[in-house]
Amino acid sequence: MATTREEAASLRDDDQLVAQWRDLLDRHARTTCALEKVLQDRHQLGVSEFEVLERLAACDKEQHRMQGLADTVHLSQSALSRLIGRLEADGLVMRSMCSDDRRGIFACLTPAGRERYEAALPTQRQLLAELLSD
Repeated sequence: MATTREEAASLRDDDQLVAQWRDLLDRHARTTCALEKVLQDRHQLGVSEFEVLERLAACDKEQHRMQGLADTVHLSQSALSRLIGRLEADGLVMRSMCSDDRRGIFACLTPAGRERYEAALPTQRQLLAELLSD
């Protein structure tokens, strides 16, 4: 069965779209793996842990509601809760109740968390610059 020119062009467009998607996945995987290794080796932080510390450091009062934080770091609430538990055990964050809504819980950056984040920040930014510059 012969294909029309439009069908052939559409197949080429699909191939190009899939190639772009795979390139994006590849860059993401390579970057994430490299960040994971260097942040763990130098600062004892995973990529997600660094992201949480960065989001907290960027907030006014260095605290963020857990539900909103889960959305911004693209983790489920249960995964974020486990991650916060690890950071809390390391003294980098603490949880506190929301005074306006007793169902709400805040994750708050501690001074040790601020210190660890600031130490890891140049490492993360340098590696991003190396890996993502074209």
